[in-house]
Amino acid sequence: MLDAAIRAQLQGYLGRITHPVELVASLDERAESAQMRELLEEIAALSDMVSARFDGAAERRPSFRITRAGADMGVTFAAIPMGHEFTSLVLALLQAGGHPPKVESEVVEQIRALQPADGADLVFETWMSLTCHNCPDVVQALNLMAVLNPRIRHVAIDGGLFQDEVERRGIMAVPAVFLNGQPFGSGRMELAEILAKLDTGAAARDAAKLGAKAPFDVLIVGGGPAGAAAAVYAARKGIRTGLVAERFGGQTLDTLGIENYISVLETDGPKFAAALEAHVRAYDVDLVNGQRVQALEPATRPGGLATVTLANGAALQARTVILATGARWKNIGVPGEDRYRTKGVAYCPHCDGPLFKGKDVAVIGGGNSGVEAAIDLAGVVRHVTLLEFAPQLKADAVLVNKLNSLPNVTVHVGAQTTEITGDGQKVDGLVYKDRATGAEHRIALAGVFVQIGLVPNTEWLKGTVELSRYGEILVDDRGATSVPGVFAAGDATTVPYKQIVIAAGDGAKAALSAFDHLIRTPVAAG
Repeated sequence: MLDAAIRAQLQGYLGRITHPVELVASLDERAESAQMRELLEEIAALSDMVSARFDGAAERRPSFRITRAGADMGVTFAAIPMGHEFTSLVLALLQAGGHPPKVESEVVEQIRALQPADGADLVFETWMSLTCHNCPDVVQALNLMAVLNPRIRHVAIDGGLFQDEVERRGIMAVPAVFLNGQPFGSGRMELAEILAKLDTGAAARDAAKLGAKAPFDVLIVGGGPAGAAAAVYAARKGIRTGLVAERFGGQTLDTLGIENYISVLETDGPKFAAALEAHVRAYDVDLVNGQRVQALEPATRPGGLATVTLANGAALQARTVILATGARWKNIGVPGEDRYRTKGVAYCPHCDGPLFKGKDVAVIGGGNSGVEAAIDLAGVVRHVTLLEFAPQLKADAVLVNKLNSLPNVTVHVGAQTTEITGDGQKVDGLVYKDRATGAEHRIALAGVFVQIGLVPNTEWLKGTVELSRYGEILVDDRGATSVPGVFAAGDATTVPYKQIVIAAGDGAKAALSAFDHLIRTPVAAG
């Protein structure tokens, strides 16, 4: 299953193992079981420290467990972890084999100290798809926890491989995490977020530690391309720089392919986000990740300190602030959308598309994102209906031509979605109005993918800085906002053309403007 290049690379990684690792498979007669056997045999052949056996007794088949010889580690893949999950497989092998994880020692100790209150093990199940670029972070975090703590078990399950169970459980979006059979979380989650939900004292400890930080010269809010560029440019000036982000990488984490960032011919969003973080960490930047900002209190006098308050109650202070909070997918705002979110209403075709294999779905939105989603889904589902509000599709001609060539796609322009319907448990269709005739039509569907653009993450700034009628932060040509000492950059601002390369340039400009402000503004006395 592995080509020569990947085998050579994997063999190099396995050379870092210091403790013998066992792969214990539970197989059945399906073709996927034969593929799993082939994969495990190939891996075992690459290292004397890895062995494979096929006498497992797990009920979910095919599946395999990764454990250290003589131990009982709870890392299981009910999947053939290729695609986006191949890295999850490699990391699980290395960590089970004793290779130290790349997390802080205090996080390792926090994981090891977790003890279930009722004495039972913490059994996690993550439903994922191999095309989901949000799933690996969740899988890798829970795998690491299962390696470090014997009271934690984790199974990563490919929904496409266990379609009957997906139907029975009503899983319609990935990643979907269950703890001891009950819903625990959905969507992208990082290790810190998972630990915060399990360790109820973590938030208070984090707040106390963060609140003790000395004031920054510049504090950046947001960890996307704009925030990362601002951090690098500020740190290179030798000033005390901090960056706080709810999830470092921002929208790039939800972007599958990036082919227009100059000098980078082709990459994907998670790789790009990892490169952004590596670049920021190469400088003296105090990076605070996994924290949501809820308020900004500007300085009360020139040269004074602004205060940024986090959701956990901690307050960070800075002489200047750069707002780079980015944007998120826009909702269509019709009845049924909120009720059936993750129950047939989805926003990521790459992540959730495989769960609708052989079914009928709709895509709402005829821009590049919507048309690309329809093209991708057409290769997985039975039929795609694309609805565009405007009289014609707004996507690039090359995408429209590709869309029109597909036999299982129907396009309706001048179509206003008025309702998403369901049976109380999941989506069963939608209603749209023909804007030319006023006639209403209903389409029977299993899923609706919303792709109608972005809305800035600025609600928490209302009444603090001046916003446009669309909620964007008003900035001048230097990135300055209506508040002295507060700058903004990227998709959250009025700067046109929401592109990664533009956001990065904006971030650099905002950092240079903040530095210029600092050197021209004396520090307030007292």
